[in-house]
Amino acid sequence: MESTPPKGANIDRLLAIMARLRDPVSGCPWDVEQDFASIAPYTIEEAYEVAEAIELDDMASLQDELGDLLLQVVFHARMAEERTAFDFDAVAGGIADKMIRRHPHVFADERFDSLSEQKADWESRKAAERAAKGQHSALDGVASGLPALMRAVKLQKRAARVGFDWPELTQVLDKIDEELAEVKAELAEGAAKERLHDEVGDLLFVVVNLARHLNIDPESALRHTNAKFERRFRSVETELETRGLGLRDASLDQMETAWQNAKRSEKSD
Repeated sequence: MESTPPKGANIDRLLAIMARLRDPVSGCPWDVEQDFASIAPYTIEEAYEVAEAIELDDMASLQDELGDLLLQVVFHARMAEERTAFDFDAVAGGIADKMIRRHPHVFADERFDSLSEQKADWESRKAAERAAKGQHSALDGVASGLPALMRAVKLQKRAARVGFDWPELTQVLDKIDEELAEVKAELAEGAAKERLHDEVGDLLFVVVNLARHLNIDPESALRHTNAKFERRFRSVETELETRGLGLRDASLDQMETAWQNAKRSEKSD
């Protein structure tokens, strides 16, 4: 009977596989020619696939996608090791040290009277870490490569921590009305695309602010709406096909009727 490999053995196995793939003589040509910049888009993509598996509550897919994401970490660490910059063990050790440092109530004797006090301590420790890196602005450390909606939330949260925020939800709603009015005004004046680009960005930013005040993740909300749109649009296509119509043949009124039917069908399910 085959014995179960010891804990951690598969990590070592994965690291060895990546080293073999990156071998300049006997490795895989595609893996060998990659660098940090070329692999970065795959890393981002794999993170989103993890998020999708979580949304679907698909544990089999989540295990698979987490493996794909782990491979990205191993890939980056291997390339860094080849430069003698750091290795996978240093990555794991660094995050382990950070977690211990940021959780003194678990790994040391510090105690907090409330969750809010604990969160305040967490943020102060992160701020101290940023200051040690020479980052002194409240907005330092918010990665520019984040998806725009996610980065907007992070920028707003950082600003809110130092008091730069609307205290009332009604003020956010008023600002949405204001920004929408500015978009309409620019359209009425025949504004150039560059100007509209700026105004639409302002409108999106304040809508993100609304989501933040409502404790709603705008990225997740938009993904949900994207899925809903796709589901309903496919229903429109199916209904029109049963009537012998293609999308290009149907009128807007016919498509709208099919759309409303799709909405009613969802509500009745």
